Amino acid sequence: MKTEITPPKKPFIFYYLIVLLVILLINFLLIPQISQQQITQASYSDFLNMISSGAVKQVQIENNLITFSAEVGGQARIFQTGMMDDPNLIALLYNSGIEFTRVIPQEASPFISFLLSWILPLVLAVAIGQLLMRQFTKNMGGAGAMSFGKSNAKVYVAAQTGKTFADVAGEDEAKAALKEIVDFLHEPEKYKQIGAKLPKGALLVGTPGTGKTLLAQAVAGEANVPFFSISGSEFVEMFVGMGAARVRDLFKQAQEKAPCIVFIDEIDAIGKKRDGTMIGGNDEREQTLNQLLTEMDGFDSSKGVVILAATNRPESLDQALLRPGRFDRRVPVELPDLAGREAILRVHAKDVRTSENIDYRAIALATSGTSGAELANIINEGALLAVKEGRAKVEQRDLEEAIETVLAGYQRKNAVISPEEKKVVSYHEIGHALVAARQSHSAPVHKITIIPRTSGALGYTMQVDENEHYLMSRDEILNKIATLTAGRAAEELIFGQVTSGAANDIEQATKLARTMVTRLGMSDEFGMIALSTVNNMYLGGDTSLACSEQTSTRIDNEVMLIIKNAHEKALSILKNDQAKLHELASYLLEKETITGEEFMDILQKESTALPEPEEETSATPSDTVDEVNI
Repeated sequence: MKTEITPPKKPFIFYYLIVLLVILLINFLLIPQISQQQITQASYSDFLNMISSGAVKQVQIENNLITFSAEVGGQARIFQTGMMDDPNLIALLYNSGIEFTRVIPQEASPFISFLLSWILPLVLAVAIGQLLMRQFTKNMGGAGAMSFGKSNAKVYVAAQTGKTFADVAGEDEAKAALKEIVDFLHEPEKYKQIGAKLPKGALLVGTPGTGKTLLAQAVAGEANVPFFSISGSEFVEMFVGMGAARVRDLFKQAQEKAPCIVFIDEIDAIGKKRDGTMIGGNDEREQTLNQLLTEMDGFDSSKGVVILAATNRPESLDQALLRPGRFDRRVPVELPDLAGREAILRVHAKDVRTSENIDYRAIALATSGTSGAELANIINEGALLAVKEGRAKVEQRDLEEAIETVLAGYQRKNAVISPEEKKVVSYHEIGHALVAARQSHSAPVHKITIIPRTSGALGYTMQVDENEHYLMSRDEILNKIATLTAGRAAEELIFGQVTSGAANDIEQATKLARTMVTRLGMSDEFGMIALSTVNNMYLGGDTSLACSEQTSTRIDNEVMLIIKNAHEKALSILKNDQAKLHELASYLLEKETITGEEFMDILQKESTALPEPEEETSATPSDTVDEVNI
């Protein structure tokens, strides 16, 4: 089947240039051109003297202007002079035998005159106006900038969204909360008979990439109703009052097409708490929010207009927006659990040619804490890797490498690392793995590598839990901190000095220890007291202390004590298992990457005598290197 290729549209400036060229041609053809020869001004008396001397050869009279050619100094030249009221001029020219003529003014065609005088200037004015308007609209943020009072909502029908609940995996609780809305839109009479009212709005909250927008599209697809989609930032522009006008227009369109679903993404752009800091507390954003509150109160929910909104920052929303009667339901869209991650992987793998023996559960176990968007990216990265390796299907190893690519970056195969630095990295990573393996309540080692990654890590140790965990005991957290400090402890034990390779380990260990003291109540000194608050829990969960300066100092001392004890524990484990540390580090240095099975096989068999590194061997990486521990 032959595909017809539509040529790209030419810009409007192309057509403006064509019109300008036509005007120039008309001007050239219809308007007499002035002679390019040089014309000299002369007085009328000089004109008469030249006639008397016989120098004048030709004369042309046009209105009050006389143009004549005369021979001066043996050279023909052209002169111009003004016409005088001289009744004897014609007789003088005739008697002197001079060729003369009078130019009769020629009037252009009335149609051409009307075209050039009225139509052409009007067309040019409109064309230039359109060009300036388009340029101004582009500079002001898109086509919607000049559509005063009109909302930029994209309207989809079910066939365009093409999404149903079958396309949403790993969010069973969120789907269950939204299915009632779909059922109401399908059978409103069933609810009206008992007196139940449709919730006016549902607020989807969760971390980025969990599928809030996809859920809203799935609700519209399941209900088979029109779907209005708009971002909160599109309401607020530089023009005062435009946001409120757009809100009115959006709800007007929605009620005309009811039943329908209106989805406002990133509603925190217009729904932030009103604090009254502006003059009168009534800036453009607050006007937009007030109009939204008014519209949500004003429309009849029995018509089937449902407002869905999504945000990553629910704590920043105005309380008036969250009260019953506006956003009646708050639907958390959390990170998927183990079963959810496996289901999401299968959904995104439907359109990818995969091998029959793919173990999606193993991939799900290795991706704890990832969102649906990240899991989709892992499937895509695996497919790209399979193509790069020349395979027709995605295999298990492709997905495993894709996990490392998404979490730790691509391999830096061309990175040049000195043998001394590679030896330090090898002992560092085996230090992590060995301490993790020798402790109880610690996740099994899945993979160890010293191949550098684009994230900046010169190597990493991957631990994967065999089951999903929702709680962590105090012992488990302390063991994890000890594992994080084990890389630095191995460097101290073997080389007698430390490097910059433990930067990320130190950061993670400090964060865990501080969380134990300030949020989890796992400190012997403070007990069950919350000493910090969490901000933006869906956007990183940054914490801020809620205590006095004296208490803050005591917290720092407690955190330092926890990390110091964990470091001493790791150092003790490595000293007692130093032979295995040498053996495993040598094996990793040779292979560069080993699996958890290989690691455990060497660890569980009897030790073999290996020479310890020479005393002069040392390495001091010049740059700070972040460690990736999963």
